[in-house]
Amino acid sequence: MSIGSNSPEDERPFRDDSEESRPSVGRALQQARTRAGLTVDDVSSATRVRIAIVHAIEADNFSPCGGDVYARGHIRTLAKAVHLDPAPLLARYDAEHGGRPAPTPAAPLFEAERIRPERRGPNWTAAMVAAIVAVIGFVGFTVFRGGDDGSNAKDEVAQGATPSTSKPATPTPENSKPGDQKPEPSDSAIAAAPQDKVTVQVSAVDGRSWISAKDHNGRMLFDGLLKKGDSKTFQDSSKVDLILGDAGAIQLYVNGKKIEDDFQPGAVERLTYTKGDPEVG
Repeated sequence: MSIGSNSPEDERPFRDDSEESRPSVGRALQQARTRAGLTVDDVSSATRVRIAIVHAIEADNFSPCGGDVYARGHIRTLAKAVHLDPAPLLARYDAEHGGRPAPTPAAPLFEAERIRPERRGPNWTAAMVAAIVAVIGFVGFTVFRGGDDGSNAKDEVAQGATPSTSKPATPTPENSKPGDQKPEPSDSAIAAAPQDKVTVQVSAVDGRSWISAKDHNGRMLFDGLLKKGDSKTFQDSSKVDLILGDAGAIQLYVNGKKIEDDFQPGAVERLTYTKGDPEVG
């Protein structure tokens, strides 16, 4: 028996399950983005968070966010875009930055009572003046109305319509014309897409996916997340550009025709459609 020697159990390495062994907030977001096959530009386009801020957050630099409230909002938005639960990330951020911002306390009840305006008695002088004005106005209206009765009676006879025995037409709203009434848009309208435009319908049939759609001028038509069962229709005079975050969850109809491309789950697809499609432009 040797004195001072360590047992084998003392020399075995132990697993570190502390908070420090977990990836940081920025590192977790970066790893999730990489697993989703997205670039920083893709995430910036989907969330409208500037590229510089995305880079800073992934490097655990939250100063460009402009405060804890904005930083927590950016973390939540980025986590959803890369299919990550934001709650553990927000809890870790709060623990590392002094806790969640406290809500602004409501004003005490006694302060509300103190600023309540005092009740005042009725202003009888104003009430009497209003009553006198009302009486004078009524008398003047009666005199004026009495002098016009004869002329009004003649006008009504001259402008009266001849009675008709035919069935009255169904009343329609004023100033309405049959050509002005437009049908409500529906999903079935994709089957009657106009020939002089390009019409693209995007449906999340097998899961959720973020999508981005732009017109031929590069103007953003939509940028956000489609949940399973949601559908969006885009139309332009010549071209529609699409970015699909999870193309395997999407079904496309272009100019009234179903697109049969075999998109893979989790794949990011960049597509362009024109008036001559359903072939990709």
